[in-house]
Amino acid sequence: MKRKFQEWFSIQLAKYPGRMVLFAILIFNVVFFFFAAAVISLLSLSANLPNISYVRALYLTVTMVLDAGCIGEVTAGFTETGVAITVACLVIIVVGMISFTGAVIGYVTNYISHFIESSNAGKRKLRLSNHTLILNWNTRASEIVNDLLYSTEPQRVVVLVSSRKEEIEKEIEDRLSDTVARENRELEEKYASYPFFKRRRLLRKEKFKRNLTIVVREGDVFSSKQLQDASVEYAKAVIILGNDINNTLCKFEQREKNEAFEKGNAQTIKTLMQVADMTAAESSADNQRIIVEITDDWTLDLVERIIAAKQVDGKCNIVPVKVNRVLGQILSQFSLMPELNMVYRELFSNKGAAFYSVKKPTEDDDAYIKRYLAIHKHAIPLTFMEGKEGSHMYFSADSERDIQRKSTVEPSDYSVKLNRDYWIVKKNVVILGHNSKCRDIMQGFAAFVSEWGREGEDIVNLIVIDDQKNLEKMGYYEEYPFVKRTVAAEIYDKDLICSTIEEFVDSNEEDTSVLILSDDSALSENIDAGALANLVYVQDIINRRLKEDPSFDPYRIDMVVEIIDPKHHDIVNSYNVNNVVISNRYISKMITQISEKEALFEFYSDILTYDAEGSDGYQSKEIYVKKLTRFFEEIPEKCTAREFIRAVYDASTDESIPKEKQNPTIALGYVKHGGEMVLFSGDQAQIEVELEERDKIIVFSNH
Repeated sequence: MKRKFQEWFSIQLAKYPGRMVLFAILIFNVVFFFFAAAVISLLSLSANLPNISYVRALYLTVTMVLDAGCIGEVTAGFTETGVAITVACLVIIVVGMISFTGAVIGYVTNYISHFIESSNAGKRKLRLSNHTLILNWNTRASEIVNDLLYSTEPQRVVVLVSSRKEEIEKEIEDRLSDTVARENRELEEKYASYPFFKRRRLLRKEKFKRNLTIVVREGDVFSSKQLQDASVEYAKAVIILGNDINNTLCKFEQREKNEAFEKGNAQTIKTLMQVADMTAAESSADNQRIIVEITDDWTLDLVERIIAAKQVDGKCNIVPVKVNRVLGQILSQFSLMPELNMVYRELFSNKGAAFYSVKKPTEDDDAYIKRYLAIHKHAIPLTFMEGKEGSHMYFSADSERDIQRKSTVEPSDYSVKLNRDYWIVKKNVVILGHNSKCRDIMQGFAAFVSEWGREGEDIVNLIVIDDQKNLEKMGYYEEYPFVKRTVAAEIYDKDLICSTIEEFVDSNEEDTSVLILSDDSALSENIDAGALANLVYVQDIINRRLKEDPSFDPYRIDMVVEIIDPKHHDIVNSYNVNNVVISNRYISKMITQISEKEALFEFYSDILTYDAEGSDGYQSKEIYVKKLTRFFEEIPEKCTAREFIRAVYDASTDESIPKEKQNPTIALGYVKHGGEMVLFSGDQAQIEVELEERDKIIVFSNH
């Protein structure tokens, strides 16, 4: 019996030490109170006053422990023969204060501290629904959270990470504070000229506020309990982020990490398997979206297998986002048409004009768009597309509400004359440096060549300047025929870099784009260092040309500068560079929009991919920035955006010309020479369009 008790006591002490301590405190105090009451009752017999009953003594014992002043109720009226009971009462008070008051307060205090620590560590269940759950953290994560600030509805976000909870909370706070401060500063500048009282009223009404609740929890992202505690079954979207390369490692450890990172990401697979299993359950919410970041083919292959095995229509919808492929396509498009950076920066975000989808039965694009433009002027219809959720019509608008907003549209006889033989001019591109997306960038150029290249004509003329090691890694780009030359140069070889660029610019009549890449595998202290040095070199070339020839057009050299750390954005802007590309932000913005509107995934995949002409013509639509003087036979006259959009579409679908000459084209805006961009959003009848010879038009078209 004794042995069994010892075993039971040992197990309970090991498993529930807090519970056993509380039990011991309670037992000791109960025994102590009864013993003390007996002592007081017995000692009262020797006094000259009537005996204190045991029940009365028990009550007095408790009151003395809780309030020492109550000792007077016991000792009052006793003569000198009551010294013993007085001493006994003092001993009871001291022992009781230690064993009862002190021990219980200490235990409760410790319990409260433990409760707070458990909550901070994420050990308590969150009872949430319709929230966004982010698993893992990387350099793109804070931008995903930041873009949710622009949602019209209040948002709740739960972040589950394995470590660095305090750092991540600070990163989020800094990012959101900067955004709120910047937006309110821009609002103050907008209304600066208004009368005082009207300005204050408008500022109060339109003040940019946080409508975002964020909880960061530390735990195991593979644990079903931790995921359940984060209410994964009821989240509207689960975003699984890939790991960053640890740029604080020494260069030898980093090299091994890079090689492993390029092969595959087993952590992403493991996390997806757990999440897919839980969200596919019958008890989970309907139409949950699981967005998975993918950076390599091995991970993509396994994700597609998981989708085939685990995806349940109407329950868990898994959307794989190929990070490097998307960024490669974007950077190649920016090199070919640098102004697209400004266009995508707005359209890919939740701020201002953006893309929206509305589920509709499939219809002929031409008939629907013409009918829509006749009675709407606050949104621009783009195209129908079939996806796994059915047929959707896609729009460009300020808000989803604007899509349904009908208006009286006055008829107009305004027209434009298109160049039916339009073809894109040769694109001259210099690539400086490298990153992990080089092959994907080259694939983007190859897709453009397949769509626009004609036999015997070089549509892309490209040179690469990089260090010897990375040129060897890319096989000196020999598999890409549009790469005409590679030059091995370290970042310190300024003269070689500058002379190569100048020679290339002088040998071509067309404008030249310089794509400056930032090495995303560099050590933390060197992040963006190479890109910033190359920026200085190219800017020096432009400044020297202007000094030698004041008539030199600085826009003959378009710089597209990729940076990884957003803190370097202002540094690059100080060099008058319009096309600063914070590459991670584009992925973040896309993920944010897809988490809210999954149908946009197919649309983004389409517009970022060039395609060669097939038997049915060009099937994929893209956004182009085209030179005004080449796209039109004559410069369009001054008009409103509504008139311009309708006239361009009518001219591009003119039934009097052969079908092969038709290229349904939607005008989205224009870019003035010098960099100012205007997107047609809001009331199109209130937007004036006055174009000049060196301006460019932003269009959505097949070709």
